[in-house]
Amino acid sequence: MPGYAIITPVRDEEQYIEATIASVLAQNIRPVEWVIVNDGSTDRTGEIVDRYAFKFPFIRAVHRRNRGFRKSGGGVMEAFYEGYGTLQSADWDFLIKLDGDLTFAPDYFENCFRHFDERPKLGIGGGEICHDLNGRLTPESSPGFHVRGATKIYRRACWETIGGLWKGSGWDTIDEIKANMSGWETRTFQDVRLVHHRLTGTADGLLRDRVKYGLICFTCGYHPVFVLARCFYRMFRRPFVIGSLALFFGYVKAYFTQAPRVNDRNLIRYVRTQQMRRLFGLKSVWR
Repeated sequence: MPGYAIITPVRDEEQYIEATIASVLAQNIRPVEWVIVNDGSTDRTGEIVDRYAFKFPFIRAVHRRNRGFRKSGGGVMEAFYEGYGTLQSADWDFLIKLDGDLTFAPDYFENCFRHFDERPKLGIGGGEICHDLNGRLTPESSPGFHVRGATKIYRRACWETIGGLWKGSGWDTIDEIKANMSGWETRTFQDVRLVHHRLTGTADGLLRDRVKYGLICFTCGYHPVFVLARCFYRMFRRPFVIGSLALFFGYVKAYFTQAPRVNDRNLIRYVRTQQMRRLFGLKSVWR
């Protein structure tokens, strides 16, 4: 079976991190190395990670100074790359970015690698994110080609092709665009599930998350017409109407404040072409 390394940026995850660690320890195939980056937690997260790192040699803790606030997107990538820079083993076929508030079955990675084995052009993959809503396991709504940032598995050749990750918000979209442009497939495995114990976007609040999504749309070079279509679609999802306005505000604010944007004309041309094909019902990465 393939070797894999995990990097897990965490901040104030004492409520969930131990369950995530237990899920990894129970895997049929354990990682060759797991770097857990404590991104300035103010709770017992660092203490918990240290305890397991002392007990299990393949787990290593990296501690960052507290910046005083949670920094979405860019902060996650700062912590990720600090962990990536400390990897000691070069003997990995897959690199995994894994959040610290997930639980999954002992055969999770084994089943994921089976998908990679069956599809040689699959470059980025991951299980389907679910939430326990009133005792019912409910999958997150997401296009099949998109793999949630909470659980990203990169085939080594694909990782080297895309040149790593964008160090800011939108990193988990830009990586897939680059992969698709280079001929790699990206896929969420609907038959392999994880439980995410915090609803996506709730760490910063739903409205702030919608504003952040608008910023990501600008960062990734989304077509304005596609953004307007997304705003219309979001009107019928919670929080109704105001969530769409927050998304539009984030996009417009990013435009007028000249927020950082991916500096790749080919990438922007590619994503806009795919989006317009999607709007006109033509073949695209969506289907």
